[in-house]
Amino acid sequence: MKIAVVGTGYVGLVSGTCFAETGNQVTCIDIDEEKVNKLQSGAITIYEPGLEKIFIRNIKEERLHFTSSLSEGIKDASLIFLALPTPTGEDGSADLKYILGVAKDLGKLLIAGDYKVIVDKSTVPVGTAEKVKAAIIKSGTDKLADTFDVVSNPEFLREGAAVDDFMKPDRVVIGTSSERAKKIMLQLYEPFVRQGNPIIFMDEKSAELTKYAANSFLAMKISFMNEIAVLSEKLGADVDMVRRGIGTDFRIGKHFLYPGLGYGGSCFPKDVRALAVSAKDAAYDFKILNAVMQINTLQKEYFSNKINQFFKGNLKGKRFAIWGLSFKPNTDDIRESPALGIIETLLAGGASVIAFDPEAMPNVKKESRLAIEFSEFQYTALSEADALIICTEWNEFRTPDFAKMALLLKSKVIFDGRNLYDTEQMKNKGFYYESIGRETIIP
Repeated sequence: MKIAVVGTGYVGLVSGTCFAETGNQVTCIDIDEEKVNKLQSGAITIYEPGLEKIFIRNIKEERLHFTSSLSEGIKDASLIFLALPTPTGEDGSADLKYILGVAKDLGKLLIAGDYKVIVDKSTVPVGTAEKVKAAIIKSGTDKLADTFDVVSNPEFLREGAAVDDFMKPDRVVIGTSSERAKKIMLQLYEPFVRQGNPIIFMDEKSAELTKYAANSFLAMKISFMNEIAVLSEKLGADVDMVRRGIGTDFRIGKHFLYPGLGYGGSCFPKDVRALAVSAKDAAYDFKILNAVMQINTLQKEYFSNKINQFFKGNLKGKRFAIWGLSFKPNTDDIRESPALGIIETLLAGGASVIAFDPEAMPNVKKESRLAIEFSEFQYTALSEADALIICTEWNEFRTPDFAKMALLLKSKVIFDGRNLYDTEQMKNKGFYYESIGRETIIP
């Protein structure tokens, strides 16, 4: 099949590359010519484990192409995927200006009789498929009405595992009321579900709501466990034991039960806010969702207060080492990363910060204005630091050289926002160790 993917961000590049991997001819389109030139030369523009290998292979096999021309990119395509940003608007809703802008451009380019399926791959509010269809017809002609269908096909990709998620999805959700579009989408996705996982067809609005509902439910699990972690500390319980105790209940499951610094990234914060706005617009008070957002904000404050209290409210002149800047491991994505909020609090208190992250440091340098230092190596960040703060659970942080850490740190103090280390181990090594929902180790 010939496919066009409009947008070469995280979703667009992963989707386009994976579609090419199953033998399709894919053209990815982006208005950023510098970015397109990089991609054409074989330089990948995001960090995602496993992506670069198939990206380069499909370019060499001439199945994956890039262009800055929308008309050129969609010319022979039977499917046009819209993988465009939906940033948060001032009121918390998803801003559809990029999607609707491209929809208007498509209206001028589509040819009556040349049928195409327009696929919303971006996470969009309920009713977007209708808006996209209306925008195409308005900028084109009524004769286009039978020339295309708009389908909602939300992505469920986890950053750090996106290639596996795309190539072996646990389900594919497709929203369409068109039998013609349904057959084409079925043909496209059948190679990805040969293990028997379902392709679920539904109406467009239900598909749009499904994505928001899924992410909001997972965000709710995270916020619930963060509340349990705070309560565990107050009652003298161990949140790790509680997590294991409830995670083995098949009705609850073990995923998304790890307490920490709250959720971040490009999806959960934006999607939860957007669903809350949709509920408000529908005159519905979504109490649980509002609480989820409040808890997520409070969790970062709760952890920052641990640090502030240890230093008796005086951070001025203190030096902190930060391990982890990305919102989660195996990605360079720093969007709404809890680490950045914690760093802002430290700097506001008069402290200095030196940070290390295996992948995210270039993005922090480019996209943030934080006045911090960066360390090329994990351990050099610790030199003369008053404390280490762990914000992201990268694998290389899990089994460090504690003897080396003790020599480098000014004080043997660790604040662990990801519960990486065993409390008994830290007690034996003589560290002051404070984590989330567990006992504080005081040497």
